[in-house]
Amino acid sequence: MATNSPDEKWSTAEEEIMEATYQTLLVNGYAGLSISRIADEFGKSKAALYYHYDSKDQLLVAFLEFAVDRFESMISTETGENPTEDLEHVIEKLLPLQPDEEQRQLQEVLVGLRSQAVTNEAFREQFTRIDERLATTLGKIIQRGIDEGMFRDVDSTRVAEHILATVNGAMYA
Repeated sequence: MATNSPDEKWSTAEEEIMEATYQTLLVNGYAGLSISRIADEFGKSKAALYYHYDSKDQLLVAFLEFAVDRFESMISTETGENPTEDLEHVIEKLLPLQPDEEQRQLQEVLVGLRSQAVTNEAFREQFTRIDERLATTLGKIIQRGIDEGMFRDVDSTRVAEHILATVNGAMYA
């Protein structure tokens, strides 16, 4: 059973499972996702997946955390010294104006997973954590812009929450 916190490093096996899960979701969507298909993409048995995760839902909760870890890592390496550009960059990554095929498929996957959060408490909790982490990332950029005199003085937390709500509304509408 995997119980990684956001601060823990993912093992090589877990990273490979997450990549296999991602590829399987892109090809099959949430509705066509199964442990068997993930195991096939992973190149190992279902037992190898069950060694790390007790259920498909537990694997998907971990996948969502892994995806956010990757996103935050990418954002931290791609942002610079200009809060305006950084904010535009993060928003563009969250909601591309002209998504390529993979980005479109990923949005479909996220919509499918988020729709399960209505009835799946573990998914709902994970999406709540994801939204909190993304709002924190946006809030830090906004606060940096305020501190540097590039943005007017606003409640950075509230503005970040509004931006995230707008992005989510556009993505999941």
